[in-house]
Amino acid sequence: MARLNVKPTRMELSNLKSRLVLSTRGHKLLKDKQDELMRQFINLIRENNLLRDEVETELTASMRSFVVAKSLLNESFIEELFAVPGTAVELDIQEKNIMSVVVPQMNFSIVDQDEKSSDLQYGYVNSNGELDDAIKKIEDILPKLLKLSEIEKTCQLLADEIEKTRRRVNALEYNMIPQLQETIRYIQMKLEENERSSIVRMMKVKDMGVS
Repeated sequence: MARLNVKPTRMELSNLKSRLVLSTRGHKLLKDKQDELMRQFINLIRENNLLRDEVETELTASMRSFVVAKSLLNESFIEELFAVPGTAVELDIQEKNIMSVVVPQMNFSIVDQDEKSSDLQYGYVNSNGELDDAIKKIEDILPKLLKLSEIEKTCQLLADEIEKTRRRVNALEYNMIPQLQETIRYIQMKLEENERSSIVRMMKVKDMGVS
């Protein structure tokens, strides 16, 4: 391990020891942060997988009902039914801090476009049970879709932060701390060597004075 390019003085030795203490403490804090981020990330991944399976199952069922309904109804009626929606979705995005990572918290509300009714207006004669079932399933799945998008975005942000933290931990563990330790050993060795040389010179001077 290459040591730092510093002068082997006691002042530098003291500074390097202080830096080593700070680096070691910082490494521990970052490692703890990385471990906690990983724990929360794994929990969110599990929740995401369960919710995704549930959403995909319900979407498949709703699309199956819609396909059956579409095959039994006039296509122009289907297009007219969904051309002008009776409701609008308003999305409110808040922020939450997870281990210094700002992640979104999404809340949505359904606002009636028509004050008289929030339902799709169509006659029962032209409709069928499959269409009613498909519309109901899609309405019910909206909150889960929003929650899924929130979790997936949070997982993405946590994964980015975990990678950044991992690089910083590795830089301290495999680069900075070993360099500081090696440089401290080198300076201590040089200072001890200089001290021994000074003692030897003093003894020689003393011997010369005696003789």
